[in-house]
Amino acid sequence: MKILGIETSCDETAAAVVADGTEILSSVVSSQIDVHHRYGGVVPELASRKHIEAIIPVLSEALDNAGISTGQLDAVAVTRGPGLIGALLVGFSFAKAYAFTLDIPWVGVNHLEGHINSVFLEPDPPPFPFVALLVSGGHTSIYHVTDHTSARVMGQTRDDAAGEAFDKVAKVLGLGYPGGGVIGRLAEKGDPKKIIFPRAYLDKSGFDFSFSGIKTAVNRYLQTHENEYEQQYPDIAAGFQEAVADVLSYKVIRAAMEKQCEHIAIVGGVAANTRLREKVSQDAGEKGIAVHIPGYDLCGDNAAMIAGVGYHYLKSGKMADINTDVYSRVR
Repeated sequence: MKILGIETSCDETAAAVVADGTEILSSVVSSQIDVHHRYGGVVPELASRKHIEAIIPVLSEALDNAGISTGQLDAVAVTRGPGLIGALLVGFSFAKAYAFTLDIPWVGVNHLEGHINSVFLEPDPPPFPFVALLVSGGHTSIYHVTDHTSARVMGQTRDDAAGEAFDKVAKVLGLGYPGGGVIGRLAEKGDPKKIIFPRAYLDKSGFDFSFSGIKTAVNRYLQTHENEYEQQYPDIAAGFQEAVADVLSYKVIRAAMEKQCEHIAIVGGVAANTRLREKVSQDAGEKGIAVHIPGYDLCGDNAAMIAGVGYHYLKSGKMADINTDVYSRVR
C-alpha cells in the first residue's frame, strides 16, 4: 500500500510517499526558517501563507522522487493535530480535496503518534511495549507505547517544552531562531561543568517536567554577570544543554524501569540534539536498556512519519470523512 503523507502542523511543509508503513519512497520538507528567523519564533499567519505557496510544489516533488503517478496512490494521510490551526487547515483541506478527487481513502492522524512511529521507519525498531520520550519545540512527554496507535501519557511538561526552552535561551543570548542547533554547536566548544544550572526533577517519583526554571536561571546569570557573560557563551550553552539532557535522561529511564521495558525511543525535533542522544544512550546502556532514535531527517516534522502511522490507522479501519476537522490541542 502506497500512502501519500502530508504535514503542515507548524512551519514545515512536507510531503512523502511511504509503502506498507515502513519503506520511505520519498520525503520532501520545505522549511520556513528564513521567514520566521527575524521574529525569534513562528508567526502563525505567515506560516499559513507559506504553506499555501509551498504545498503543491512539495507534493509534486515527492511524487517525482518516488517515481509514481497520482493513480498509483492507495491512500492519503495528513496531520489533523495538534498544531497551529491555520497551518493545519492548509494541509488538511488540501489532502481532503486531493483524496476526494482521486476517490481514494484518507485519514487525519495525530502528529504526536507520527513522531512516536518515526522509529518504525528505521531498520531496527523497538518491540512493543516500549517507553517513548517525545521532545520537541511544542511537546515534552513520556509515553508507554503498546501499539502503533496506542500510547498512554506517563508524564509531560508543566510549562515550557524542552525545545521551547532552547529557543528562549538562544533568544536571550542573541543567537537567533531556532535555538536547538545553534546552542548544540556552541555547547561543543564549552565546558558543561563550568556553569551549573538547576535540574528541575520536580517529584522524583513522577515523570512530569518543568523547564521554565532553567530558562529563568540562565536569564538571572546574564543579569548578575553582565560584564563577563559575553565571553562565556560556550560554557553557558554547555551548562544549559547538560541540565536539560540530565533531566530528560533521568525521567525516561526511570519510566522504562517502572514499566519494566527494555527498550526506549527518543523522538521529536530535540531528539536530533547530539548530547541528548549520547546521554540517554550512555545512561540507558548502564541499565541494560536499548535506545532507539530515528535518523536526523526523521526527528523534525516530516510527512514520512505521518504516512507511516496513517498506514496503521487504515489497517485498523480508521478513515476520515468530509466532515472531519482539525484540532489545535489534545487532552
